[in-house]
Amino acid sequence: MKSPDSRRRSDRARTAILDAATAAVAELGYGKTTIEGIAARAGVGKQTIYRWWPSKGAVILDALLAEQNEIELPDTGDFTADLRKVLRATVEEFADANTSATLRALMIDMQHEPALSESVLERMLGPQLAATKRRLESAQQAGQLSADLDLDVAVEIIFGPIYHRWLLQTNPLDRAYADSLTHLAVRALS
Repeated sequence: MKSPDSRRRSDRARTAILDAATAAVAELGYGKTTIEGIAARAGVGKQTIYRWWPSKGAVILDALLAEQNEIELPDTGDFTADLRKVLRATVEEFADANTSATLRALMIDMQHEPALSESVLERMLGPQLAATKRRLESAQQAGQLSADLDLDVAVEIIFGPIYHRWLLQTNPLDRAYADSLTHLAVRALS
């Protein structure tokens, strides 16, 4: 009799855990989600979770990343239209109550867990910033942006206002805001 493939069993358990984490956060919110609750939903012991992840934040990060596709910004040749599309999608994501609550809680945990902070920056934020920088380089090469533009600062100019408004909840995040931000960013970067 052939013994079960432990790698397949591990893959199934890992997928069940990430699915359970996503469901728990959607139903209960990040604050009420626990490792024990995730384990119960996934049908595994909590020690199985701790074997792969050091904290709830790390599990949730992997669950969020499992839903994320490879990041590449549109490049139609029209930088303004492409940026507008990206900023509208970003604002829409941050305005979503469930996504926003999860990301806020994850950012709070990052303040107390240096390893989680490093992982979020490297695995979630880093690829987004790199993709944005590649799109800016393309626009720069096409003559749509200033040739001497500091692209790292330019990325912060584009996304910094969204994070500011989102974190401090100063005003709504909506399409009109994304369009206004697009207009100002293109003027500043040109």
